[in-house]
Amino acid sequence: MKLATCKDGSRDGQLLVVSRDLGTAHYATGVADKLQQVLDDWGFLSPQLQDLYEQLNAGRARHAFAFDPVQCMAPLPRAYQWADSSAYGNPVALMRRAGNAEVPESADSEPLMYQGGSDDFIGPCDDVLVPGEDMGIDFAAELAVITGDVKMGTSPEQALDGIRLLMIANGVSLRNLVPAELAKGLGFFQSKPATAFGPVAVTPDELGDAWEHGRVHLVVQSTWNGRRVGMCEAGPEMRFHFGQLIAHAARTRRLRAGSIIGSGAVSNQGVERDGRTEWPKGYSCIAEKRCIETIQDGAPSTEFMQYGDTIRIEVKGRDGASVFGAIEQRIAAPDGA
Repeated sequence: MKLATCKDGSRDGQLLVVSRDLGTAHYATGVADKLQQVLDDWGFLSPQLQDLYEQLNAGRARHAFAFDPVQCMAPLPRAYQWADSSAYGNPVALMRRAGNAEVPESADSEPLMYQGGSDDFIGPCDDVLVPGEDMGIDFAAELAVITGDVKMGTSPEQALDGIRLLMIANGVSLRNLVPAELAKGLGFFQSKPATAFGPVAVTPDELGDAWEHGRVHLVVQSTWNGRRVGMCEAGPEMRFHFGQLIAHAARTRRLRAGSIIGSGAVSNQGVERDGRTEWPKGYSCIAEKRCIETIQDGAPSTEFMQYGDTIRIEVKGRDGASVFGAIEQRIAAPDGA
């Protein structure tokens, strides 16, 4: 099943059921108005949406219309909780080697995680508004899950049962604000502005055998200013799967339905060729590219994003079709800046 939220002038938008090929959509008003309603009563409402989804795919939905991601908000426009992680080992290793950040030794045995703002997510085609170009604007091509209720102290295996939907995300960071914030000892705040999510959230069964034990075994594509910069495999090098990430978040508190947990930037290790490391899969965030340049050349040469830059993030299934739709965004100044 694939779900989206369209803009209707309200804070939480209008829930849509979207066809598997992302070609058509249907209002879900006969079942629920908002995605959070469905998450709160998943066992009763999701089968009804599944019925509508099957009708839509079969061409039998009476009031179907063309799906337009430009009219979408984030699938869950605001959430009770958003926690992002560093589930891939490669970025942590690169930061250590480049000397750009102090990373605790515990990162090898448990995920790094921070709690971000969840009151105002960005739609998949909305501009990313940043107060200044000098803040080190960076994208991060990520995967994320939306959970149902998860009890405190859940095991990683139990946590997998709490996953309701999967999404792609652009975890925007303002890298030049990070060092001063971390030096204060309380973690990220201003350096982590609003996160964007792809137009469509999907149930894990939509991925078929590409969804395996809490990992998505597909390629995350990143295109910056029209140039493909990342084709990163999301599955094999995900050190902590989503069950482990959820269990980490729920170690000392329960998670309520509608909590979102992110993977962090999808990343693959380089390969050694002729005494030099090459990165054939590219990168999912600029910070990773800059770490690589620092290790190889002594200093970074790739600049962060500027106003007018664009970023596209997409995941295609094994049939070549887009799974979540695409994030397509432009970096811009706030109105009046």
